[in-house]
Amino acid sequence: MLKRALIAPDRLDALQLHEWDRLLPEARAAGLLARIDVLLNERGMFNGIPDPVKPHLIAARRIADNERCAIRWEVNRIAHALAGVDTPVVLLKGAAYILCGLPNARGRISSDVDILVPKASIEQVEKRLLDHGWQHIKLDEYDQYFYRQWSHELPPLQHRDRGTVVDVHHTILPPIGRLHPDPEKLLEASVPLKGTKFNVLAPPDMVLHSAAHAFQDGDLTRGLRDLVDIDDLLRHLGEKKIFWDELVARAEELDLCRPLYYALRYSQFYLETPIAQNILDVSKAWRPARTVSFVMDATIDNVITAGPWRKDLCLKLSQELLYIRAHWLRMPPYLLIPHLIRKALRKPHDGA
Repeated sequence: MLKRALIAPDRLDALQLHEWDRLLPEARAAGLLARIDVLLNERGMFNGIPDPVKPHLIAARRIADNERCAIRWEVNRIAHALAGVDTPVVLLKGAAYILCGLPNARGRISSDVDILVPKASIEQVEKRLLDHGWQHIKLDEYDQYFYRQWSHELPPLQHRDRGTVVDVHHTILPPIGRLHPDPEKLLEASVPLKGTKFNVLAPPDMVLHSAAHAFQDGDLTRGLRDLVDIDDLLRHLGEKKIFWDELVARAEELDLCRPLYYALRYSQFYLETPIAQNILDVSKAWRPARTVSFVMDATIDNVITAGPWRKDLCLKLSQELLYIRAHWLRMPPYLLIPHLIRKALRKPHDGA
C-alpha cells in the first residue's frame, strides 16, 4: 500500500477509509507519514481525503516542521560553538538536505545532526561542543573504546538542555570495515553552503553517502525511507546529464560501487526511479554473486514491504540477517564475534 502511494500519489484522494486504515500505520512506521501529507498538499488533494484521516496527517506535518526548525537551530548552535575553529565542517544527511532545500527534506523526520570533519581536528571539535553544553550519551567504557578505535564517528553527543544529538564523523564508513572511501577526497570536493560556515558534500558524494549509509553501514530498519532519500536525490540531481557519469566515476574512485549498485537497483524496483539503461548496465559489473543477490533481494523485500502488523518468523529472520550483515561489513570477524556476544549479553540491538 505505502509503495503504491509513493509511486502514484495522484491516486491518494481516491482511497477509501478502510485503505487509509492500512496506509496510515504503514507510513507512520516507515517514517513517511509526513511525506504522504506533502504529496497530497503539493497536488492540492488534501481537502479531498476523508475527514478522519486529516488529523493524522496534520500531526505528522507539525512534527516534521518542528524537527526541521530544531535542526536549523541546532546547526546555528553548532556554528556558534565552532566559531574560530579553522577546519572544514561538512553537514551530512538530513541537516544538509534541509539547509540546501533539497526535495528529500520535504516531510523528512530527522532529529539528529551529522557533521564530517578532518580526523586531525576531531578532538578540537569535540572539546568545543563539550564546552558548549553537549555531553556524551555512551558512558560505558567499552562503548567509548568502540567508537574511538573502530568507528567512523565519535560517541554521540547530546545537548544537556535541548536533548538534540550531534554525530561527529571523521569519515563515512568504519575504517575497519570492508570499504574505505577516502575522507580527504570527500572534504576536498565538498561545496560551501552560502551564508554559513558549513560545507555540504558534492552532488555525487551526497548520493554515495546515502547509498553507503543504507546498504553498507545500516541494517535497513527504515529501508523504504532510505530509498526515498536516494530516489529524491537521483531525480533531482540527475536532471543534469553529466551527473550520472560523475556518479559512476566517483563510485569507482571512492570504493563505493557495491552500495551504489544496491541503491540503483532497489530505488528503481521499489520507487521506479528513472535511471538510464547505460548506467544500469555499468552497475551490473558491481553486483555480488548470484546467491548473495538472491538472499539480498529476499531479505530486503521482506523488510521493506512489511507493515507494522507483521511479526512472523520470516520477517524476524530477515531483520536478523540484515543486522548481522551490517556488522559483518563494519568489522573483521575477530572483532565482530566478541562484539556481538557482548551486545547479546546486554540489550539486543542497543549501543554500538
